[in-house]
Amino acid sequence: MDSVLEKNVVLVLNRNWQAINTTTPAHAFCQMAAGNALGLDMDREASMYPVDWDKWRALPVRDYDWSIGVVRGQLRVPRVILSTHYGKVPMRHPKFSYQAIRDRDNGRCQYTGRKLGKDEGNIDHVVPRSKGGATSWSNCVLSCKRVNNRKGDRSPHEAGLRLLKDPETPKVLPMTLFLQNVHEIPEWEPFLIQKKAVAGT
Repeated sequence: MDSVLEKNVVLVLNRNWQAINTTTPAHAFCQMAAGNALGLDMDREASMYPVDWDKWRALPVRDYDWSIGVVRGQLRVPRVILSTHYGKVPMRHPKFSYQAIRDRDNGRCQYTGRKLGKDEGNIDHVVPRSKGGATSWSNCVLSCKRVNNRKGDRSPHEAGLRLLKDPETPKVLPMTLFLQNVHEIPEWEPFLIQKKAVAGT
């Protein structure tokens, strides 16, 4: 199981027990050995105990645990670690892109309201670039390609179009909202926000 050392299979909690990141077992072991994190000793009955590095090294390896070979035998790989000093929740700032515009506008043309397939839309500059319009959150919307071609270098008013809503910069959100249990690790579940909650943000 040594290959697991380089996979992001360890959930990182801040000192307030909020999920903030994922990391590799190799990095988790370094954080624990330096006294910057505790491993959570978790069992299938949902009990969990923070354990320091010295005690962690003495834990038995159970049938369902991941482990790595060390000089003394096998060392259990933590599924969740708890930061001892870090209390913040990192924030995710939206990065401007076509996909981000699609996500913000819920995949709908902002002139017709029609739901668009991935290849049916593009970014429209509300104030055309030829007239000084910026490539920014507040000046770009998702548009049907056909409608965008018809609009050309005109404003929506000049083209006889009307925006469903004014474009705006998406909110800066906590990283906790974006963590997903892609490896389906049961020990992560108590700390993750459900996907339906993310969809409603």
